[in-house]
This record gives sequence, C-alpha cells and structure tokens, in this order.
Amino acid sequence: MLTARWWRALGIAEHVSLELNSIGSLEARANYRDALVAFLEQHKDKLDEDCQRRMYSNPLRVLDSKNPDVQALLNDAPALGDYLDAESREHFDGLCKLLEAAGITYTVNQRLVRGLDYYNRTVFEWVTTSLGSQGTVCAGGRYDGLVEQLGGRAAPAVGFAMGLERLVLLVQAVNPEFKADSVVDIYLVASGADTQSAAMQLAERVRDALPDVKLMTNHGGGNFKKQFARADKWGASIALVLGESEVANGDVVVKDLRSGEQTTVTQDGVAAHLRTLLG
Repeated sequence: MLTARWWRALGIAEHVSLELNSIGSLEARANYRDALVAFLEQHKDKLDEDCQRRMYSNPLRVLDSKNPDVQALLNDAPALGDYLDAESREHFDGLCKLLEAAGITYTVNQRLVRGLDYYNRTVFEWVTTSLGSQGTVCAGGRYDGLVEQLGGRAAPAVGFAMGLERLVLLVQAVNPEFKADSVVDIYLVASGADTQSAAMQLAERVRDALPDVKLMTNHGGGNFKKQFARADKWGASIALVLGESEVANGDVVVKDLRSGEQTTVTQDGVAAHLRTLLG
C-alpha cells in the first residue's frame, strides 16, 4: 500500500504493475526444491549452462531465468504454490484480500522467488514496460528469520529496495511535469488484534478523500501511549485512534494533538471532520 501510494503521488501508477508470490516456509521450499530438481534433471539437456549450474546450487533461481527456452520448459514444471504449508497459504490469502480491499491490482507470479536465501513467505516486484523491455522498479518481501540469524531475537520483518535511476527515468518519461508538494501529517493509532485490516482501509479512504494530507499509520506495535509518542515524534497535529470497539461500531476517535480535544465520529464522516479541523 505504501509503494502504491508513492506511484500515485509520482503520477506513474498506470505504468507499473505489482507481481507477488509466496515462497512459503523453509520446509515448504525444501520439499519444492526436491521436486523441481527432479524435474530439471529430466530436462537437463534443454537447460543453458547457467541453469545447469544453478540446478543444484540454487534451483529456485532457475525459475527467474531470462532464457525464453527455459521459461517455455518451466511451463510444465511443478508449481511452488502446490507445496506451500497451510500457514503460509493462509498468510498469502490474507495478504491478497488486504490488497483487494485497498483496490490494488496484482498478479500472482509463481516463478517470482527473489535472489536471497533469507526471504520467506511473501516476495513481490513492481515492474514496468514503459522504458522498453520489462524492468523492475521496486522489489522486496518478508524475511522474518533474518534478525534471529544475525544473533538477535526473532522478529517479523519486511523490506524492499528501489532502483532510483530507473524510477527517475520512469517519472521523466511518463510524468515530466511532476513537482513534489509539501503536505500535512496525521498519525493513525491502532491497537487490538482485529484492527489492522480496518486501519489500513481507513487510512486509504482518508488519503483518497484528502490527497494533500500525509497520513502515517502505526506498524510498530505498542500500546496507545507509545503510539502517541511516535505521533508526537513525527510532528503530527492530529491522531486518528482506532481500537476494537471503534472497529465494531464503525467509528474512529479524532484527537487534536495541539489542544488535546478529541471527538468520536463515524468512519464515513471522518474525512469531512478532518477537512474542518485542517481548515
């Protein structure tokens, strides 16, 4: 959602598309690796030298080969999605539902694997064909086990990288009149097991209704006190507060962080209320 919002702000949303996949857990990939290697061994004579080398060292990388003959061969290969464990499949289905609820179009690309071994579950790429041949503008995924591998405590993690030069070229090519504007900050505070999806959807609705407002959502966990401290750190003038009771009732608390006054309004009416507060 964050990157999709950037593309709209840069005026390039119609020129990039989202591809994503789930590569599952370590165990699921190990099972799939065995099936893929068995398939590739049967067709070894049809693989180029690079793919023959990768077939045993890192067989999943064969899936993103740029060789059209190899890609044609892979049409008959086992599908990674058929080897996902139940937890990874449920996680991926949940992500797809979130994207659909946010109105973000995507394509599931079961050959998308990314190049680093520490990825797990979701991997994604934003690609464009507006600069000639298809190129990746932004790519990333989850790597929940990486912090622990580096000696820290187990922690969920997600990240991405952009090709800034390619991004600049794309903006120049399709939106040469682009200018960055200054914006106002609102911080969305959410707490409770069932608030994440509602918070993301509310944030997108507010951003659509108030395109000149920069709304930041809390994704770092923590109680309300810690989240309000983050809102203050970011210099937000207004906080939207969403708890389980607000989600159940279709409401949201709007708090003016300068005066301390707060009001409960319906989620349908929050944009109009914010428009009044912001003048």
